Amino acid sequence: MSRFTPAVRSGLSIAAAVGIYGVSFGALGVAAGLSVPQTCALSLLMFTGGSQFAFVGVIAGGGTGLSALTAATLLGLRNGVYGMQLEALLRPRRPMAPVYAQFTIDESMANATAQADPDEQRRGFWSAGLGVFVTWNLLTLLGAIAGNAMGDPARWGLDGAACAAFLGLLWPRLHGRDPIAIAVICAFVTVVFTPFTPPGLPIIIAAVVAAGVWAAQQHRAA
Repeated sequence: MSRFTPAVRSGLSIAAAVGIYGVSFGALGVAAGLSVPQTCALSLLMFTGGSQFAFVGVIAGGGTGLSALTAATLLGLRNGVYGMQLEALLRPRRPMAPVYAQFTIDESMANATAQADPDEQRRGFWSAGLGVFVTWNLLTLLGAIAGNAMGDPARWGLDGAACAAFLGLLWPRLHGRDPIAIAVICAFVTVVFTPFTPPGLPIIIAAVVAAGVWAAQQHRAA
């Protein structure tokens, strides 16, 4: 039997597509004032794209480390929800739970739950999780080295690349009218509060608004 089952092929395709954004993150990390090792450490240890872009975006805007960490944490909370779902689906052994947690991201969650067979679910999880981890980190290093050599990020348009890369990661995940409406509302809230609040706070406010809208929807559906 071929090792490249449909779940594995899907995971590798996802890894190739998503990993490309690691170049943007690497360049933006050094443009925000982080060193190449610091930028690479974020990809190795934090390893959740949206949170990473939020972190360097706040730092680049002059925000404090606490504001950057808060914004990144709020965006990363979804991985905790994924973890509970994947624990029920894949039933990892307890000693392996921290390893599963490291590779629990949007892509591994989606590829695992898209499979019907239990073995394929595990292959889907690992092929997407490990695949994205490898490509993301390699291309983060490449982007950080290239960005460090480029000098002024504004001259190359890197100061605007964070928004484009973040939208590129976000948009494919929006399915249905309600998620798109929430995304538009949060974008509007962020734009409104940006001129009047410290860097990092607008995205925190937008996250609170998103949680409030979601809670209201759940209450209506109950």
